[in-house]
Parts: sequence; structure tokens; C-alpha cells
Amino acid sequence: MNTSTVPEPRTAAALAARRRSTATAVGRVHDALTRLRRDGAPISVAAVARRANVSRTFLYDNPQARAAVSAAMADAGGQRTQRLADHDAEHEATWRERALNAEDALKTARTEVLAQRTRIGELLGQVRDLESEWTEESIQRITTENTTLKQRVRQLTTDNRTLDERLKAARSNIRFQDRRIADLEARLADPESVT
Repeated sequence: MNTSTVPEPRTAAALAARRRSTATAVGRVHDALTRLRRDGAPISVAAVARRANVSRTFLYDNPQARAAVSAAMADAGGQRTQRLADHDAEHEATWRERALNAEDALKTARTEVLAQRTRIGELLGQVRDLESEWTEESIQRITTENTTLKQRVRQLTTDNRTLDERLKAARSNIRFQDRRIADLEARLADPESVT
């Protein structure tokens, strides 16, 4: 029986090359994890495999790569949980602040409404006081005088318009007469041009 055996140095060299290849791949996995953390990208087996240019099987089979990915995913999950908690706390704080601002605005509005109601009541009282000073007879007299004054204003407006039209006509006549007089004076000054 003759079995062919691989010489010992070739086996050792292949194993050393495989170890170097595995170590390089593990180094790429660590680099990929560092870049994913820096970029803030979600860390998953598929994302690490793409970035490190390794297979998913390698990430599951190699204990160092699997441990590094698991630790990174757990760390990212903890950070994400913390970010969500911080965001929720911040969101709750803004709602609390808005509620306090709304309460302050409501108090201010109620105070303003109360002040306006008080002022309206005072003004209505003043109006009633003024109405009580006027008798029915004086209101009737003032209404009659107001109507008479309005009629007088209309009459004066009409008279003013009539006088304005007469003034324009008189000015037009004067201009015509001035031209006529100038023409007559020119004829008297130069009797030869008339013939």
C-alpha cells in the first residue's frame, strides 16, 4: 500500500498562509467595525461582511470575528437605547415646557379678559349716565336743529355751486370783452388798416 503523503513543510506553509489570511480577514473586520461606528451606520453581520469583504459564514465560524461583531452590536444597541432615552427625555421636556407656557398664556388671557370686562362695564355705565342727562324734549330739539342745519348746508352748497358757475361765466365775458377792446384799440391806432 502506497499512500501519498504530503511532506511536512508544505502542510506547515499552507497552515501558516491560512492563519495569515484569517488574521488579515479579522483585521479587516475590526477596521470595518471602526468605520461603521465612526459613520454612525447600523452594525449588522451583513454590513460588517460587506465592509470587511468577508463572507457571513466566516463571521459566524471564526470565534474572534464573531466575538468582535457581537460586542459591537451589543455596544451599538446600548448606545441606541441611550440615544432613544435621551430623545424621549428631551421630547418630554419640550412638552412640559409647552404646557407651562400654555398655562402662563392662559393666566395672562384670563387677566386681560377680566380687565376688558371691567372696562366695558365702566363705559356702559358712562353711556347710561349720559343718556339719563338728556330729556326727550332736548333730544327732539337737537334732532330738529340737526335736520335744519343739514338742509341749510345743502342749500349753501347749491348756492355756492351756482355762484361759482356765474363767476366762471363772468370771467369768460371779461376775457371776451378784453379781446374786443384790444381789437378796437388796434383799429383806432391804425385807421389805414381798416380799409
